[in-house]
Amino acid sequence: MTTGTRTRARRRRRGAQLEADLLDATWEELVEVGFANLTMESVAARARTGIAVLYRRWANKDELVFAAIQHRRDVSPVAVPDTGALRGDLLAHLTALSDALAGFFAIAAAAAFSGLLAGTGLTPSQVRDKVMDTQKPRVRIPYQRAHDRGEINLERIPSAVLALPYDLVRHDLLMGLKPLKPARIQSIVDELFLPLVQGFGAREGDAARRVRRR
Repeated sequence: MTTGTRTRARRRRRGAQLEADLLDATWEELVEVGFANLTMESVAARARTGIAVLYRRWANKDELVFAAIQHRRDVSPVAVPDTGALRGDLLAHLTALSDALAGFFAIAAAAAFSGLLAGTGLTPSQVRDKVMDTQKPRVRIPYQRAHDRGEINLERIPSAVLALPYDLVRHDLLMGLKPLKPARIQSIVDELFLPLVQGFGAREGDAARRVRRR
């Protein structure tokens, strides 16, 4: 019995704590045996609870595993470094995301290829968006900092442009299932994203305060 399992067995759980423990147990099971071999019964056994507890919250294995994947992402946030400039913030944040999420994406992708989605009613693109949500507040932190410094004007930049670097990192992670090389991240920022952003001008209209490429 693992330490996590013993801890779950020793205390009475309910509400949000019980649900978190169930999702943690599901993730552990997914990592150890894979989606194809994971069952509602095996998760219940790992969580030291009855299978009815799972079915009261999730209709089937697909919904349970998908919830566990989202939970794992949300409880392991990636820090957003503050380098003092948009370019530096993006390079640092995208690198941290790439390094932190590579293993996570490998497990999530393996589950998808093993049959996940059949019971969720979601398309692959919808699952992709939920697994790495580019609208989450932490993703906007580098942009808000840059706006406050006068580097960019968030009121003028389309949301699709702001999502671009994160979408590309997400795509590469899904396709390669390993961290992006530094040269690839730099190319995304310097050759694709920053030229687009510069076209929308700085917040105060001052050329000296446009996006800095340092």
